[in-house]
Amino acid sequence: MNQKQMPPEYYALLEDLQALDFVLVELTLYLDTHPNDYQAIQQFNTVSQQRRKVAKQYEERFGPLTQYGRYSYSSYPWNWDDEPWPWQV
Repeated sequence: MNQKQMPPEYYALLEDLQALDFVLVELTLYLDTHPNDYQAIQQFNTVSQQRRKVAKQYEERFGPLTQYGRYSYSSYPWNWDDEPWPWQV
């Protein structure tokens, strides 16, 4: 497969998303056993907002992260099949 080269911002945004997702998973696991930790809940909500913002930046520039439209929208023409997909890099 001949993979096209993406700009540095593409990789930086993907790395940011991976880091934010990691924090959200860890906070979720922690909150499952500490549901009354107010500071952890605040941190979870803050990181969730950051993740939404970074995902929006990524999608506005490089296309949808998911194909089923919860937060991802397609431009015209349909661009879900544009490569590389986030998991291919």
